[in-house]
Amino acid sequence: MADSTRMRELAEAGVSAWIDSLSREMLQSGALARLIDEDSIVGVTSNPTIFQKALAEGALYDDQLREVAAGTDDPVEIFFALGMTDIREACDLMLPIWERTAGVDGWVSLEVDPTLAYEREKTFDQAIRFNKEVGRPNLYVKIPATEPGLGAIEDCIAKGVSINVTLIFSLERYAAVAEAYLRGLERLVAAGGDPASVLSVASFFVSRVDSEADKRLEAAGRTDLQGQLAVANARLAYQHYLDVFGDDRWAYLAGKGARPQRCLWASTSAKNPAYRDVIYVEELIGPDSVNTMPLETVRAFSDHGEVKTGSITSGIGEANQLLADLAAAGIDYDDVVDTLEAEGVQKFADSFAELLDGIRAKVGSLASS
Repeated sequence: MADSTRMRELAEAGVSAWIDSLSREMLQSGALARLIDEDSIVGVTSNPTIFQKALAEGALYDDQLREVAAGTDDPVEIFFALGMTDIREACDLMLPIWERTAGVDGWVSLEVDPTLAYEREKTFDQAIRFNKEVGRPNLYVKIPATEPGLGAIEDCIAKGVSINVTLIFSLERYAAVAEAYLRGLERLVAAGGDPASVLSVASFFVSRVDSEADKRLEAAGRTDLQGQLAVANARLAYQHYLDVFGDDRWAYLAGKGARPQRCLWASTSAKNPAYRDVIYVEELIGPDSVNTMPLETVRAFSDHGEVKTGSITSGIGEANQLLADLAAAGIDYDDVVDTLEAEGVQKFADSFAELLDGIRAKVGSLASS
């Protein structure tokens, strides 16, 4: 039987546990409220795939869908209307956590249209729109960490909009993400704004790194190195986090009230059944971090997870050596992470396209019924 004690211990070790899906059924059934009460869940992110499944399989959206569709036939605008309704309700549910933790937790994330991943200005405009129309202080707008996305992230932070930076794979890109956050805060302070009012998380996608690297290691005949890069990559990223948010530049901003941009570990279900199903939770435990899990990983960790306090800061020498070993084995780290970013953006866009097709189909079926 699952034991929520492990989830509480995870929180005590400094890890904020978030759930990676949101649907109207979760809200109305009380499932999300139970995750908060019983499993110490303190944040939630929305997911177009989950939304599409809920839309297709149930009738909870039907009445609002008819109402919205009467005013527009644009499936993107229909999704925004339906999705933001769920986001507002989830924000209201999470608000006591946000207030209790002074804004550290209690966040709900809504991602911008993934087809805008390489368009700085349009991404910025949509993030500003979401922030205004959702109208909740605990909304994170999700922006992918593409090169154009970095500019939009900086611009949003400078305007006081809190951002969940998503689709980070490489250490170099993570350094650029942290820099964008700092520059945004510096611009906000220079303009007379309050940096305490804006927060951010930097979302590293974990399991996909092993999936891509393992495939290449198999081809190279180096299976002895499989299943290691994802954790090593995250641990080295966390070291950079400690460096960036511990120097004099940060001390100045902190003195103005700014808070660090925490590392968030996303995609933490083990894709390879040969690996321990909670490996990306157990091996990435450290203060002031976030782990966003699918429901099955929450259940698995509650059942048999081990709270390895401080595991995120262990094995740093081994992590650096692994990068050298991979290079010696002919595995190009930069190509691995660049491939993952391109595929990640495309997967997000494909998922969004499927969602829009589903909305069109549902509108059609309701009109003919």
